[in-house]
Amino acid sequence: MKRYDKRGRRCAALAGAVVAALAVGGCDAGGDTGARSSAAPVQPTATAGTTAAARAAEATLWRKWGLTPLPSAPQPPADKPVKLSASGPVPVLTHIPTPQRVVFITIDDGQEKDPRFVEMMRDLKVPFTMFLTNDAIKSDYGYFKQLQALGNHVQNHTLHHPQMNAVPQARQKEEVCGNQKILTRQYGTAPLLFRPPYGAYNTGTKTAVAECGPKAIVWWRESMQIHNMTYQDPGKKLRPGDIILAHFRGPSELKGATMTQMFADLLRHIQEQGFAVARLEDYIQPPTEH
Repeated sequence: MKRYDKRGRRCAALAGAVVAALAVGGCDAGGDTGARSSAAPVQPTATAGTTAAARAAEATLWRKWGLTPLPSAPQPPADKPVKLSASGPVPVLTHIPTPQRVVFITIDDGQEKDPRFVEMMRDLKVPFTMFLTNDAIKSDYGYFKQLQALGNHVQNHTLHHPQMNAVPQARQKEEVCGNQKILTRQYGTAPLLFRPPYGAYNTGTKTAVAECGPKAIVWWRESMQIHNMTYQDPGKKLRPGDIILAHFRGPSELKGATMTQMFADLLRHIQEQGFAVARLEDYIQPPTEH
């Protein structure tokens, strides 16, 4: 349990020592796309009424959690700004190159399993990516299946949460491959992405990731603590394409705050800076299978 309590402090200490190189292909962000219909035009009154009703219902659900709705995320580009390869060096993604005013939420570990958070996500429909550690989730794999059913992807975060650059190569491979097999079996899809615990990795980590299945290592630029965010940017501002780190944590790790309270504060920080939340995987093109 202490491993997860201390994570924020250890990440901060390690951040300066870790060199995260953005390695992406085809960084030409495409524009929004949408098909035009040649069918008869829809009655304007009906469309406006439906939209107004949907917005009112959405606002009611957000008020339930003490929030107002975030801006709607734009359509993800058809030409994905990150294109992953089936072979070659594993890239490290520190952010997503996009001009769209969107950020991406990632949530790590899986120690806290608050049913109210599932209820919150069903209401708000905010997308996020889960980087799960088997040690943390094995007591209740089903909890995360509920979140997966809402469209959120499950990605790899090792079996036991070690500091990867401090363990031998064989152990690193065991951590990545072992978790890859369990997550694939439990959630029906092989994780495409990997996040090293504490953000710490080395060339051995990249080798292990490449051999075990994930096609990219994902880092972050902001980290959500209890009520506030820490920024790598000296200006303490979000930027388009930023990846935000949060954790499945409860009152014992959040000084009495709940997972839903922490997440609500995260959404307020995003809203105050005028960003929408998009799904990370919608901006990444997996390798083409041959």
